[in-house]
Amino acid sequence: MVETKAWSAAEMFALGASDASDIPIHFIGSDGGEKNGALDAAQQAWLAAQSFSGSAKRAVLIPNAEGKLAAVAFGTGNGQQGEPSGPSELLTGLLGASLPAGTYRIASELSQTDLAALAWGLGGYSFTRYRKREGNGARAKLRLAEAGASGVVNTAEAVWLGRDLINTPASDMAPADLEAIARELADRHGAKISVIIGDDLIAKNFPLIHAVGRASPRAPRLIDMTWGPAGAPKITLVGKGISFDTGGLDIKPASAMLLMKKDMGGAATALALAHMIMGQKLNCRLRVLIPTAENSVGGDAFRPGDILNSRLGLSVEIGNTDAEGRLVLADALALADSEEPDSIFVFATLTGAARTALGPDLPAFFTDDEGLAQSLPPLAASIGDPVWRLPLWEGYRRNLDSDIADINNVWESPFAGAITAALFLKRFVSKARRFAHFDLYGWRPAARPLGPKGGEPQTARAVMEHLKRELTS
Repeated sequence: MVETKAWSAAEMFALGASDASDIPIHFIGSDGGEKNGALDAAQQAWLAAQSFSGSAKRAVLIPNAEGKLAAVAFGTGNGQQGEPSGPSELLTGLLGASLPAGTYRIASELSQTDLAALAWGLGGYSFTRYRKREGNGARAKLRLAEAGASGVVNTAEAVWLGRDLINTPASDMAPADLEAIARELADRHGAKISVIIGDDLIAKNFPLIHAVGRASPRAPRLIDMTWGPAGAPKITLVGKGISFDTGGLDIKPASAMLLMKKDMGGAATALALAHMIMGQKLNCRLRVLIPTAENSVGGDAFRPGDILNSRLGLSVEIGNTDAEGRLVLADALALADSEEPDSIFVFATLTGAARTALGPDLPAFFTDDEGLAQSLPPLAASIGDPVWRLPLWEGYRRNLDSDIADINNVWESPFAGAITAALFLKRFVSKARRFAHFDLYGWRPAARPLGPKGGEPQTARAVMEHLKRELTS
C-alpha cells in the first residue's frame, strides 16, 4: 500500500489574517538589531539576561508577566548563513521543527518572507511511517496570508513528497508503487498518464528498460505523464526510477547497498518538480517520463559483455551492470527527444564520481545551454538548493567507444565518471533545444535547518525557480 504524508505539509501553516493570539517571531542579526525594532524594553532586557547576541540559529523564548510564551527571538547572524547556502531566512526551518505548539507569525520586516515561510515548512518534515506515533499531534504553525500562501504550501508539499518516496524502503517502493504515486499526482492535477509494463516494453521498443528490470519479479515500466496546453513551451522531465540497485551481476558490496532505496531519487525529484509546476500552473506543456525498474541478481539478469539494443537504434555493450541507471534513462531520453521539446531536464542518482568531486550537498549538473549554466548556480544557491556545473567535455566522448557495439555503457578508467555518464546520456538527445542533467545524491547525511537526515529531492526547487522566471518573463 502506497503511503505519503506530503499533503500534510499544509498542516505546518495557518492561513488567513493574523490573530491577536499569534506569537511573534523577531529575527535579530548579530549586530543586535531588528529591522522594525518591535521588541519592547522588557523583552530586550530578557534577551540581555540570556546573553542573546543574534548569533545564527539561536532561538530564545520570551515570556510575558504571567510566564506564558509571548514572543520568540531568533538569531540570523550576518544574514548569509543559510545551510547549505543562501540567506539566513532559510534557518527558519529550525523553528518549524522545535517551537512549542501554537500559531506564530513573522514580526520582522524580512527581505524574503516567503523563503522564510518555506523553510519553516521544509524544516518541519519527519518520516514516521514505520514508527509508533507519540503525543497528541499538536505542532507549531506559521501564519500565512492566504493571498501568497499557495506557492509556499505547494512547494513544501512537493519536497515532502520527494522525501517520502526516497525514504520509503524498496519493500514498499517497487516500480508499481512509483506508478501509483504518479497516478495520484496525475489525478490531483488533471494530467494524462500512461504506463508500459513488463514485456510490453519490448513490443513498444524500450529494450534497455526491460533488460535492466527483467531479473526482478517486480516488473519494470515506463511512466509517461503529460499536462498543459499543446501550444505552450515543451518542458520534459526525465527521472531515474531504480527502486533498488544491487548492482546486478556486478554486485555491490553490502555497505554500498545500504542506501540503494534512494536510487529512485531522480524519479522522486521529477515528480516533486512536476507537482510544483502543475500546482503553481506554470505556462508550459509538461511531460514527465519515469523509467523504473529493480536491478536484481537472477538467472535472467543482463550480463557484463552483453550487447543490448536501445530505442534510438544504438547498440550498447555492457561494461558494467552497475551502470544501469544510464541505460533506462537512454530509452526514456530517446522518446523525450523525439518530440523536439524546448527543454529536457534529467534527474538521477547516477554516479559516485559526482559525490567524490562535490560531496553530498552539491549536485553536479551538465548542460549545453550557456545561459542556464550561468544563471542557475547563483539562483539555486540563493534559495538553499545549490548546484555546480561540470563540463560536457567532448574530449572524453571517445572513452565510451566499443570495439563491437556503437557505444559502451562505461569507461574502464576511474577518471571523470560523472562526465562520461553525462556524455552517455547526451548521445540520446539531439533534437531538444536545451539539455540539462542533474547528478544527485538525493540524501541529507545529517539533520540541517531545511530538513532531517534522509531523502531529499535536490534541485527540484532550483529548477522550479528558474522555470518560474523563464516562463513568466
